Amino acid sequence: MERRWVQTTKGDKKTIDLLTNELNIHPVLASLLVQRGIHTFEEARAFFRPQLANLHDPFLMKDMDKAVLRITQAIDNGEKILVYGDYDVDGTTAIALMYSFLRKFTSNIEFYVPDRYDEGYGISIKGVDYANDNNFNLIIALDCGIKAIEQVNYANTFNIDFIICDHHRPDEDLPKAYAILDPKRLDCSYPCDDLSGCGVGFKLIQAIAMHKQMPFDDLLPYLDLVAVSIASDIVSITGENRILAYYGLKLINKQARPGIIALLMLSNLIKLSEKDNLSSDYINTREFSISDLVFYVGPRINAAGRMDTARSSVNILLSETIEEAIKIGETIDSCNTERKFHDTSSTTEAIKMIQSDESYTNAKTTVIFQPNWHKGVVGIVASRLTETFYRPTIVFTLSNGLISGSARSVKDFDIYNAIEACSDLLEHFGGHKFAAGLSLKPENLEAFRKRFEETVSASIQEYQLTPEIEIDHVLKISDIDAKFYRILMQFAPFGPGNMAPIFETRGVIDAGYSRIVGLNHLKLSIYHPNIASSPIACIAFQQANHFPQIEKGNSFDICFHLEENEWNNKISLQLNIKDIRIPSIDWDGNK
Repeated sequence: MERRWVQTTKGDKKTIDLLTNELNIHPVLASLLVQRGIHTFEEARAFFRPQLANLHDPFLMKDMDKAVLRITQAIDNGEKILVYGDYDVDGTTAIALMYSFLRKFTSNIEFYVPDRYDEGYGISIKGVDYANDNNFNLIIALDCGIKAIEQVNYANTFNIDFIICDHHRPDEDLPKAYAILDPKRLDCSYPCDDLSGCGVGFKLIQAIAMHKQMPFDDLLPYLDLVAVSIASDIVSITGENRILAYYGLKLINKQARPGIIALLMLSNLIKLSEKDNLSSDYINTREFSISDLVFYVGPRINAAGRMDTARSSVNILLSETIEEAIKIGETIDSCNTERKFHDTSSTTEAIKMIQSDESYTNAKTTVIFQPNWHKGVVGIVASRLTETFYRPTIVFTLSNGLISGSARSVKDFDIYNAIEACSDLLEHFGGHKFAAGLSLKPENLEAFRKRFEETVSASIQEYQLTPEIEIDHVLKISDIDAKFYRILMQFAPFGPGNMAPIFETRGVIDAGYSRIVGLNHLKLSIYHPNIASSPIACIAFQQANHFPQIEKGNSFDICFHLEENEWNNKISLQLNIKDIRIPSIDWDGNK
């Protein structure tokens, strides 16, 4: 698929020159800082050295004081507390965080995870009935609840109080809960409105700790959970989220909880230094990044809720020993294997359906329904189809008499607003700009499909239907060295709002060692004929189609990430090429 190369605005040259001199760094690195809104030495120091002291006061969040006092009252009076959370990574990490923290102060506490298939997303009537039947006085809802008006009203008839900790976009009318913590509330002025659900939970335990005059260090062991939620829920890694993710990753790399150790072991990313006694000491094969959490840890935590019950995911995160965690992890890994099977088979079937149906040819959206697809993977399938066809996409299946689906968007298009425009045809919906969940009656499917296509077609721009590669800066091969890479890595953790920089260089040629590796990958060694420098190794995944032209000695343009490659115990820098252009094409897309 053709991809647009879009160059990021470089920023003010005077500021770039100032940072170059003050920080003694390469001008390209200084330019990257300016692109990220960093203009002074002090701001650069805060960026490169995140400080926990710079976390916001949790009491700036609307209703935080009410939530803390109600929880303190429940603990002091011996009331039963139910920690209730969603079945995905964000929800289960939030449950594990809140439950394990409050368990230090009370034994009258349990956790509850709704069943994806029996209860669906969010607060359920069944969950409220469970709380009432078991004499719970307080429910703390995490990563859900902001739209649970009916369910909270139902709980109020039993005098069960709700504290909602959510981060999804609310409607105009809020549930009549005792307290609602959601930085996206219009009447909430909390400085960071893009916390994960677990992040909101962390702010609540931070506030409780402050109320109890506990040292902040007592909260550090929970930051690994927050980092996993930030990575997996794809929230911005800027501001407060950057601080939380930075210290959460430090914890995972040095002293992760047994459950995360077990999940990393199942991913073959770590090994125990003393396997015989299952010591907590472990050896990393490399420094873990946000990407490792996204691609290895998150999917396994999610798999239990997709295929079976998310209680296993909470339990592994609560495990006190590696031995206990590994036993649970084996079950979770089995769920992950099953998830991969359904993911692959459903995606393959969906692609065939789309390619054989002419109605999709000129459509601006993909809305597809297959009643037998596994509900647990429709979100993954929607992501795969978005990558393949690059349109706002909704994948539906049949569940409990309703057509239930997951939506995924393309860059810069708000799919939530498009779905909201069809809300009269829906039974439930919720989510955010790039992803959402929804359900409707079968008889409304065709009407929804038509209206959704009309809504998207009227608002989406043509350029948004072509995948984009955002180029951060032009970089000469001769400027790439160990110092440049070392400073570049201090920009991490990378993620939304602070993506790993993509560089561009033009007019390179092959040094004569290019070859096809695997099924469709290119292994290259390139240099710039007009600049004195040694050839540098490159890998270009899924781009073997360019090999014939490269092999002929034609010059070409590349955009790439800079990374380290380890081979035969030797570490060297390499370019991970994201796209290749032959012949050269300018930024406007003209040859």
